[in-house]
This record gives sequence, C-alpha cells and structure tokens, in this order.
Amino acid sequence: MQKIILYYKFVKIADTESVKLWQRELCERLGLKGRVLISSEGINGTLGGDYSALKLYKRAMSGHSLFTNIAYKWSDGSGEDFPRLSVKVRQETVTLGLPDITPEYCGERLQPEEFHELIKNDPEVVLLDARNNYESAIGKFKGAITPDIANFRDLPGKIKDYEDLKDKKVVTYCTGGIRCETFSALLKKEGFKRVYQLEGGIVKYGETYGDAGHWEGKCFVFDQRMSIGFSAQSTDIGECVHCAAKTSNYLNCANKTCNKLILVCQTCHHQTACGPVCRAVLPAVVTG
Repeated sequence: MQKIILYYKFVKIADTESVKLWQRELCERLGLKGRVLISSEGINGTLGGDYSALKLYKRAMSGHSLFTNIAYKWSDGSGEDFPRLSVKVRQETVTLGLPDITPEYCGERLQPEEFHELIKNDPEVVLLDARNNYESAIGKFKGAITPDIANFRDLPGKIKDYEDLKDKKVVTYCTGGIRCETFSALLKKEGFKRVYQLEGGIVKYGETYGDAGHWEGKCFVFDQRMSIGFSAQSTDIGECVHCAAKTSNYLNCANKTCNKLILVCQTCHHQTACGPVCRAVLPAVVTG
C-alpha cells in the first residue's frame, strides 16, 4: 500500500548541510520520492512511497533530537505522484521574505474540532486563506477571504487591505499548517489583536470531517495529483476558463512562454491555451 505524508516543524537547525545529507540518504534507502526543504529555521516535507517505508521514515525522524513530536498528515497517493526526490537547503522554510517573523509569535493553535465549533458558533469570526489564488480557486472554507496572490511571498503586501480586521477574531489556514503559522505571526506583528491558526491545516480538517464540515471543493496539492478530495461527496467549485463549467482539473497553458495554470473541464480538454492571445500563437509554436 502506498501513501503520501505532509509535515513541517519550526526548529533551529545549525548544520543544515548535514541534515540535508541525512535526509537524502534516508529517503533514498527507503525508496521515497517527494520534496524536503531545510533551512536554519526548520524542515518542511511532502513524501510518497510504501506505507511501511513511510512508517520507518517517521521512526527515524522521531529518533532525531531535532525532529521529535512532528504531526504528520496522511493522504492517498504514491511515490509515483512525484517526478523524483528533491532535498534542498533554503534560506527560509517558507518564502515570505521576512526572516524576523518567528513561530513563537504565531497565533493560537486551534485543533480541527475547535476550529469547526468556532465557525459554527461565532458568525463574526474571519477566516483568512494563506494560500495562492489558484489554490483557493478550487477549494476553500465557506465565507473565507482569499487574497488574490500568485505567490506566498506576495502576502505581506496585502495586509493593508485587511486593516479593518485588526480588532476582529481572525483565523488563518493553509494546506498543512506551515504557511498559516507564519502568516499568523505576521498578522500579530502588524497589530492584529486576536489571531488564531488551524493546526494541521486543511488536510487535518479533511481527515476529521471529510466533506461534511465547513470546507467546500478540492484541496490543491503540489504534486502530480494537483488536487485531492476528502470523500466521495467532494464537489468542484472551480470554473473552466473556456465555458465556466465547474471543475478542479488544472493543466498548464500549451503556450510554453506562458505556461500558466488554467482550469479546463473535461468537455473543453482539447482547448489547452489559456485564452485567445496564447491560442493565436500556438500554431507558430508547434511548427517552430
């Protein structure tokens, strides 16, 4: 049986190169594929492979002094959902361009059950999506604010749009928890007074409630699956760029100089350009 795990941990790592070499050796030995990012402030990974191999990976991580007590999120998939294994050292675990934002200043963590009850019982609570616009286009929590950003590093520039929320109860969320934790710390730094975050992110909430809670649509993931649903009752809320039919099917614009991610339904699957401009240049691209 194959599975995929998603995890992160903010922890000071003095020797990132040694951790990189250890991670690569460990993953290769266990036959795992996916992505592991390491920085001086922590580790962030998404890995796929045999269930037994992933359990051994978790055991090895738990035996390391830096990586105990990590909450792993599991989803359906396999190592084949990743083209290869990538283990890299980065300046930041998540790219926000604000190295002074540290996790000890993050918003209060809410377990999925607490998050669920808060939304249910407090109509004034504000949900703030910490993901990119193409992620929220196919799935989000009902009533959430979804910033129009193409990259997480663009999020600080949007803070000014939410000045009127500084005195409200704000809950940030993201896919697995790492971006919303960082974003919650940024909000507190900017003067937001009551900031919370969804512990474990959308994936953990989906594990708990499936599609019977406050979530709607599919969850975008950064591997060949592109999106996941949490039950057979999951719906499509994204819209095809050509006919506006509901879909969660992403592909890249066939014009390689554009390569933009676009939503295309099954009926329009043969229309692989994002619009008339790219469609007009496709013959020239094909014929060279």
